[in-house]
Amino acid sequence: MRAIVSSHFADPPTRREEEMARRRRVAPGTVALREIRRYQKSTELLIRKLPFQRLVREIAQDFKSDLRFQSSAIGALQESVESYLVSLFEDTNLCAIHAKRVTIQSKDIQLARRLRGERN
Repeated sequence: MRAIVSSHFADPPTRREEEMARRRRVAPGTVALREIRRYQKSTELLIRKLPFQRLVREIAQDFKSDLRFQSSAIGALQESVESYLVSLFEDTNLCAIHAKRVTIQSKDIQLARRLRGERN
């Protein structure tokens, strides 16, 4: 018959468990800054291709049915959209900083678009 072993006498922690317990926390914001640097260095598209393609086709369906797209046209649209969004978020961040904040809000996006002349 097998005896029940209490957790006090359980196996000693593995090396991985020890590393996890020993690992230090990074300062708040460090990981965010690391991600910002990584994305600023990269040139790859950040929006997934298939969801973007479905969105383009759905929007185009409202204007004319049975439209066909070359893959290069979808790619050009995606490049353009991502470039626009990056630029908009840069301006939005400047609006938030001007308001002495570090967190962007919807009112910052609205102000950035208003200053660009995109919206009333």
